[in-house]
Amino acid sequence: MKICISGASGLIGSALSAYFSARGYQVVRLVREPALADPGKVFWDPQSQILDASELSGIDAAVHLSGKPIDCRWTRRAKEEITSSRIGSTEFLCRTLASMPEPPRVMVCSSGVGFYGDAGPALLAEESPCGSGFLAQLCKDWEDACSVLCQRGVRVVNMRLGVVLSTAGGALAKMLPAFRLGCGAKLGSGTQYMSWIVLDDVLRVIEFMLGCADLSGPVNACSPLSVTNAEFTQTLAHALGRCAVLSLPEFSLKMLFGEMAKEVLMSSQRASAQKLIDAGFVFTHKNLRDALDFLLNFEKLR
Repeated sequence: MKICISGASGLIGSALSAYFSARGYQVVRLVREPALADPGKVFWDPQSQILDASELSGIDAAVHLSGKPIDCRWTRRAKEEITSSRIGSTEFLCRTLASMPEPPRVMVCSSGVGFYGDAGPALLAEESPCGSGFLAQLCKDWEDACSVLCQRGVRVVNMRLGVVLSTAGGALAKMLPAFRLGCGAKLGSGTQYMSWIVLDDVLRVIEFMLGCADLSGPVNACSPLSVTNAEFTQTLAHALGRCAVLSLPEFSLKMLFGEMAKEVLMSSQRASAQKLIDAGFVFTHKNLRDALDFLLNFEKLR
């Protein structure tokens, strides 16, 4: 199988490229630096609408992971860049793929459980309504941007990711220094739910989505056992042999991070993985403590 991957230099994309290559797939990575062009890389610039579709000839599948990180203060400019990097790049890539004489059979496009907004303790299936706020609308528009490819008859899966856990990057890697010093803290009341998934399972989920003809549209990609922020804080501290008695007040988080604190750090999403499970996917890491032990032990071996 020949697979095109955008966002191939990010945490998920770089791991996915290596994972697919090791399993014998032919990987084509979309890159932003023309000087790096080689048989396994294709230059693209979604902002300038540059991508030669002929260089993607013969691809069977596409995985779209591009997007500016959202873990920053959401200034007006940051919001514009976040939106453009997701909506603009998705629309452009989907138009390009749809214009090919033989487009790929399937595309997995990244999205997020932020689609649901702040939903409290409710268990969220893919049919649950879109929430309110910048992030929820962003995820909705992100998914809608794939419509041109769907109209071309391509099976599109919108992968609604939870927090991806890895010691190599992302949220967990940023938490570890403070937690190792015994300074881990819950955020606000800690009652907000957190949907999570280990990076290794993300790679397997993407491969499964590409191969499962029964999956299309939005699919939650997160462990079946979501936890509250307080539970996550205590579990991570215990896994490191530390205590976590501190709490960061909500007002201080809003002062530091503004709107992002409310919609990312304090929002509650308890997403269901049932659609993925019913399709036949088996998670390697369901329990948070076991997942953290695996990640921390793997880190020691690197």
